[in-house]
Amino acid sequence: MKIAIEGCAHGELEKIYELIGSIQEEQNIVIDLLICCGDFQSTRNLQDLQCMAVPQKHLDMCSFYKYYSGEKKAPILTLFIGGNHEASNYLQELPYGGWVAPNIYYLGYAGVIDCNGIRIGGISGIYKGHDFHKGRFEFPPYDEGSKRSVYHQRQIDVFRLKQLTPAVDIMLSHDWPRGITRHGNETQLLRFKPAFREDIESNRLGSGPCEDLLRKLQPPYWFAAHLHCKFAALVPHSEGKATKFLALDKCLPQRRFLQILDIPTEFDDDQKQPVRLKYDLEWLTVLNLTNHLISIRTTNGYMPGEGGGERFNFTPTEEEKAKVLERFDNDLTIPDNFVRIAEAYQPNDEGGMDMRSVEQPKAFLNPQTTFLCDKLNIDDPLRLAMLMTGHKLNTSTYVDRQPEKKEEKEEPIKGTVSVPNADQLELDDDDDGDSEDADGGDEDVEQGIQALENSPDMPVQQKLSLSSVLPQPKWRQDSHDSDLSTTLNDSTPNCSMLSLPTPQKTGDDNTSTLSESALAVDGLNLSSPVVQQQEQDNPPVKKFKRRNQTIYEKDESD
Repeated sequence: MKIAIEGCAHGELEKIYELIGSIQEEQNIVIDLLICCGDFQSTRNLQDLQCMAVPQKHLDMCSFYKYYSGEKKAPILTLFIGGNHEASNYLQELPYGGWVAPNIYYLGYAGVIDCNGIRIGGISGIYKGHDFHKGRFEFPPYDEGSKRSVYHQRQIDVFRLKQLTPAVDIMLSHDWPRGITRHGNETQLLRFKPAFREDIESNRLGSGPCEDLLRKLQPPYWFAAHLHCKFAALVPHSEGKATKFLALDKCLPQRRFLQILDIPTEFDDDQKQPVRLKYDLEWLTVLNLTNHLISIRTTNGYMPGEGGGERFNFTPTEEEKAKVLERFDNDLTIPDNFVRIAEAYQPNDEGGMDMRSVEQPKAFLNPQTTFLCDKLNIDDPLRLAMLMTGHKLNTSTYVDRQPEKKEEKEEPIKGTVSVPNADQLELDDDDDGDSEDADGGDEDVEQGIQALENSPDMPVQQKLSLSSVLPQPKWRQDSHDSDLSTTLNDSTPNCSMLSLPTPQKTGDDNTSTLSESALAVDGLNLSSPVVQQQEQDNPPVKKFKRRNQTIYEKDESD
């Protein structure tokens, strides 16, 4: 199976796909999968663009919106993790992963999937110590602080990945694992990036949690991006194991941002076998078993550890995995359930807009996440954060089910629901998070969708409501009610755990608060030639301003 690994995409999907197409043609090969290591920039419209932590002058729609709208389709199955330049509002809708466009799949905050027998895991975002132990409290519209903290790695995602048995074939991160430069050509790296010297010497370059994961999981391959240079390393482990690490550059001309990898699979001899994604059963079970550890607090919390009187090792048993498999009817194929819930960018209509007049969108629930949470009996962190701060839940009234079906006359696309003056539910929230009563938030949307569905112009077979049923958060149910509740398993040490938050009313405004309770390595097998990107007929790629000093300072605008 041939896999293309790409560094920081920065929204340049058209250029990346064009380059892959030229490689396939010149080398007479077929690339089965494209993996992007962050800074993907899945911006659907100008509102999404405002949720990126980038200076206004550097905001650029690039080309993802064409694949979201259906104007183009990704010619190769694409898998990506998040970085620090993302449409964070869109990715927050998919905390456990999902399709951001047809044939383009996001792994979530952390995730593991199976691609034709290859087990691929990943963790999104970058590491910042001051946010690592916090919960997922952010949701749009963001202030300048939460616009950045939303893409910072959290301890629960690292904790969950550590429960995996060490059999992940490929691991992805945006950040480099801390200390990785010791295992490659560090001298050559410093000639190219002299600003890294101080952080390397103080062992601050990279992510400490990713270093822990590297030592725990010991995958054969680990790919990263973020630092905008190509760097290879070979990390030895015990018993003769080693991890082949490769970081790649960003998508710019004459930069080394793409590498072709060939990994044998059991399906290689079957030419008719399509490339497909499947859920990873062990990962799904870990999500279920650790659902009660979800936090939406702004204060630090800790994962359970040895001596705390509760379970702290969540590596699932065969019985626990069997129960989850039964929930999915013994079929772990990831459904092709992408649906557009936001209007795509229209260059002719919006190209001349002043970005300073565009506001951030409200937070929306994504039906893909609702589907997975219901199947797995787990909570959506975004939904929890909104409910427990007294906000109403938004379900989109823009539902583009079959955009390819168009009428001869100038009429809306069949299956598109558009409620006048109600393209979203108002949260009635201010910058400080205060809101009105949280009940009854879906009635207007439900009535509007039902009215349109009863219209003679609405095809009956396309009936679909995105209004959500709002049961109590699943982590509030008694653990004995879960069909996966288990007894204490005490084989892996960890930290002690703080109690989960509960809603608590304060003051006269009914605001809910939360209670406290080297560049070449022998045997790396990554040497396939890559055609350099040409700019002859293409407009110049918008560049992001880079600092000459360490990128791990407080300012993360690059």
